Amino acid sequence: MQKIIETLNQDLPTLFQKDITYDIYTQDILFKDPVNKFKGKPNYRIVYWTLRFHARLFFTDIHFDLHNIAPSDEKTIIANWTVRGTLRLPWQPKLYFNGYSTYKLNQNQLIYEHIDTWDREPSEILKQFFQKPTS
Repeated sequence: MQKIIETLNQDLPTLFQKDITYDIYTQDILFKDPVNKFKGKPNYRIVYWTLRFHARLFFTDIHFDLHNIAPSDEKTIIANWTVRGTLRLPWQPKLYFNGYSTYKLNQNQLIYEHIDTWDREPSEILKQFFQKPTS
């Protein structure tokens, strides 16, 4: 489990800039967040490619701040994080939300499930795109 935590600790803070390590996941990895649900490592790779693509396209600045990552039991790892960034729009709206990722490990110590939970509804996050700065 320590190898998995070390890999996640290394990969997650830079997930918007470079690809992650895929050898810690099963071939049939399940990914679910409030707007997506995918199964299989090829689809999981597409999720991360899409995150990097959209980060470069829509943001002048974006970060994935990893606050804590630790086991919650012998088969589960929890990572607490914040996504924050500045959208590539003339009024430069800020994006900000917190969440946590739950990773489930199988008997071979590979991640077979990755579930993301956000601190607010996707529609509330999208509203940030249209907020003009207060000055």
